[in-house]
Amino acid sequence: MAVHRNNKPLELNEVPEPHAGTGQVVVEVKAAGVCHSDVTALDDAGWMPLFPHLPRTMGHENAGVITEVGEGMDQWKVGDRVGLAPVMSDGDAIGYGKWDGGFGPRLLATADNLVKLPDEVPFDLGAMATDAGLTAYHAIMAVGGAREGMKVGVIGLGGLGYIGARVAVLAGAEVYGAEINPETQKLSNEIGLAGVAGSIDAFKDKHLDLIVDYAGFGTTTAAAIETLAEFGTLVQVGMGRLESNINTYPLIINQLTIKGSKSGTREDLAGIYELMKSGKLNPPMNLITQADIPDAIDKLRAGGVVGRYIAIY
Repeated sequence: MAVHRNNKPLELNEVPEPHAGTGQVVVEVKAAGVCHSDVTALDDAGWMPLFPHLPRTMGHENAGVITEVGEGMDQWKVGDRVGLAPVMSDGDAIGYGKWDGGFGPRLLATADNLVKLPDEVPFDLGAMATDAGLTAYHAIMAVGGAREGMKVGVIGLGGLGYIGARVAVLAGAEVYGAEINPETQKLSNEIGLAGVAGSIDAFKDKHLDLIVDYAGFGTTTAAAIETLAEFGTLVQVGMGRLESNINTYPLIINQLTIKGSKSGTREDLAGIYELMKSGKLNPPMNLITQADIPDAIDKLRAGGVVGRYIAIY
């Protein structure tokens, strides 16, 4: 399933069979997640510089089995179960740039990507963790520094936000969620939230130390700025809109910090796999086939989806 040009749906595309070169392996994809950023990449012309070579097979959330090992990759063997951290050391990423993604049956990966998938973690969870998981974990733990006793706000309780909020709860933080979908709000108890509302500014009286915006629809960023306690930190992850109009008064008067967070590291992915292995992190999923991916993208575009779409091969 490849992107050919902006504002056009994914199209099935014939591609060459990948073979492992030096420093590479071939992974047979067993599960591939569908992300809201896939919608934005197709709809927003501002994302087109990320696709310098078209057509490009999309799909940046992947787990599978190694089927071929190239020279210099002796630490891996055929049959190894792996999850794939999407971002390369040079900033390129699976499903963008020059790397085909998991909306096709096989892909190339390197030492930048590969993380052992524990036997206890199924491929569907393993795929979800590679973006929704490590991106959420990296933002709230590595960048945001969520810890026991901290008051944390999470905007958007979808694929990323569910995981980020749950990880913060497991770390001992007092977590409040903002979510506009009433059905997703019902996951509040499952996550372990101290409260949930349609907008994060409903919790202005809670004096939140940290807010992570996994939605990024402009108004959500602005609401976070209005809500943070003095010396609070906003971590911006979501890219639902690429602009936001914010009030600089609370930014200055409360001496706030704004940080951006993109993807995560192989270490973040390994950390997520340990939580999943323990059984304490089980985000909701909707299992589909490869042929269902365009329909899943349409449903994400329309909104109201509860849980991550995961294509099973």
